[in-house]
Amino acid sequence: MTYWHALLLAIVEGITEFLPVSSTGHMIIASALLGIPATAFTKLYLVVIQLGAILSVLVVYWRRFFQSFDFYLKLLVAFLPVVVVGLTLKKYIDILLESVTTVGVMLLLGGIVLLFVDKWFPQETVEDGGHPTTTPNFRQALVIGVFQCLAVVPGVSRSAATIIGGLTQKLTRKAAAEFAFFLAMPTMAAAAAKDLLDFYQDGGRLTGADVKLILFGNVVAFVVALLAIRLFIGFVTKFGFRAFGIYRIIVGGILLVMIGLGIDLQLL
Repeated sequence: MTYWHALLLAIVEGITEFLPVSSTGHMIIASALLGIPATAFTKLYLVVIQLGAILSVLVVYWRRFFQSFDFYLKLLVAFLPVVVVGLTLKKYIDILLESVTTVGVMLLLGGIVLLFVDKWFPQETVEDGGHPTTTPNFRQALVIGVFQCLAVVPGVSRSAATIIGGLTQKLTRKAAAEFAFFLAMPTMAAAAAKDLLDFYQDGGRLTGADVKLILFGNVVAFVVALLAIRLFIGFVTKFGFRAFGIYRIIVGGILLVMIGLGIDLQLL
């Protein structure tokens, strides 16, 4: 992997980590298009650079992390389901990380769901006599955590799964998106730690050049994600999720057509 590869993948990660379009799916597609071999280090890089992106949440919402202790307990409750699923299915998840076809199918199906999310879960407003929920309780946090488990399949999108989970619990779009951001921190930190441990246990070793690539990727992902978070919150609050559904359907459809025609993505 070159610095050019690392830069492009980090930009893709920073833009897509908090959008309901699947950052992992997009990085798998980008890796295939760039002809990057699916080595142990490449797989590690795709996970670890997500740390840079999620650190942007701490910068943008730092005041929220000085709330009551309940804030952290709710994150823990929401985090635990994916720990169980992730550890149980780790071997199968790693296999799926190499499948561009899986990404295409999940992008397409997830896009169809996002087309109707705004209709299924209309926003309540105080002006209309509704009672919009801006902070989940413990039961709602657990439900959101269960939804997050769907995202172990590449292409589903952790952000999409957790946001939809929040919407099913009557959270506002903004509140659902922000809780998804907060939940990303323990989730992705744990995923990175587990992948690093597995990498070393399988005999892998990081060279000085590898470490520099990872640090470089994290910095780029962090900066790009800072911009993406603010833009995304403003967009979904005003317009909802339909545009992301259309985008996913287009990308997933094109990907599946290319695969069906036998086009080698690494030759593009």
